[in-house]
Amino acid sequence: MARACLTAAPPTLLRSASLFSKNPSGINVGLPGGLWRPLLRANLAASAVSNSSTAEKPLENVAVTKKRVVSGVQPTGSIHLGNYLGAIKSWVGLQDLYDTLFLVVDLHAITMPHDVEQLTKSTRTSAALYIACGIDPTKSSIFVQSHVSAHAELTWLLSCVTPISWLNKMIQFKEKSRKSGEDVGTGLLTYPLLMASDIILYQSDLVPVGEDQRQHLELTRDVADRVNHLYGGRKWKKLGGRGGKIFKVPEALVPETCARVMSLTDGTAKMSKSAPSDLSRINLLDTPDQIANKIKRCKTDSALGMEFGNVERPECNNLLSIYQQVTGKTQQEVIAECGEMSWGQFKPVLTDALVAHLQPIQKTYSEVIADQSYLDSILGEGAAKANLIANSTLKNVYSAMGFVPRTIPSTKLKV
Repeated sequence: MARACLTAAPPTLLRSASLFSKNPSGINVGLPGGLWRPLLRANLAASAVSNSSTAEKPLENVAVTKKRVVSGVQPTGSIHLGNYLGAIKSWVGLQDLYDTLFLVVDLHAITMPHDVEQLTKSTRTSAALYIACGIDPTKSSIFVQSHVSAHAELTWLLSCVTPISWLNKMIQFKEKSRKSGEDVGTGLLTYPLLMASDIILYQSDLVPVGEDQRQHLELTRDVADRVNHLYGGRKWKKLGGRGGKIFKVPEALVPETCARVMSLTDGTAKMSKSAPSDLSRINLLDTPDQIANKIKRCKTDSALGMEFGNVERPECNNLLSIYQQVTGKTQQEVIAECGEMSWGQFKPVLTDALVAHLQPIQKTYSEVIADQSYLDSILGEGAAKANLIANSTLKNVYSAMGFVPRTIPSTKLKV
């Protein structure tokens, strides 16, 4: 694996106690009675003091003890069960193993026409759900993508060195551009470079991906290699760069608990925020009645019994997989319990399991979202840590590409 030319310090964190306990289903939930809030405030305050001293030191002189993992979810629509089981739930287990940064990727949310007020609301909702699902702000950096301007700057630099033929091959652009016609925005073509920036800006070692995201990661790897080839090596060493490489070339990380959740109305299509019908997905903030209604009306088949892995029964496999994920049971245990059930018997069982699993998430979410100043302080702390790493990388890229270094005026200018 490629090594970074400069290593940046991971967030310096103080952890005096766990903010999250586990319910019987295995999910991390907030401390009861709002106890998490004062404890986390104390931890973040102490972390800020520690980080202020670290920030005064040259970043390249601070050793990184863990590999870095970066990931994020768009704040478009509501975060649904597919986002949770396919990504966020697996992030929780990564926090103790890696130096983790989790973004709310709001810049990606405007590649298609968007509602301005909804974007503001969804961005905070997404961040609060990260925490409610078990992302611990004293272990991971949680921040909003647009709060780190280096994302946009690096995307422009990458767009100037990436052949357009590489972008024309991206499947999602082809699919979405067909729907939008000539009105499709340029950002829809170039957003894979923004995604690449999200990753290589932090000298990421590993990126959690599903099979449908591998094409974007491969593009990221190709772009990192191209920049290293054009501006790294001896040229970069002559400018004082260490290691000869400007970017790490990240590897894919496929968590063992990662699940691909399909639509409730079509077992062959992935559960998606962009699907026209809300009946196709379980949103994390759906009420018990909404969940019951969606499961009651979801697509099934006329076959008897329940089974995994039958390609002719995609809906059966999907719903059983969801039940397995939210209960923490093995496939064998699920089949022993549900294999002889009819759809009429299984649907209430699945509904109860979903409601029980999502209830602690919704409870903690309500506490977090109710304290907007506190949530914003977490996002500000996360962005501050992210900026330390991102700006170090961006400075190196500018230097390697021949830009004149920025200078800070010795006196303040009046505007």
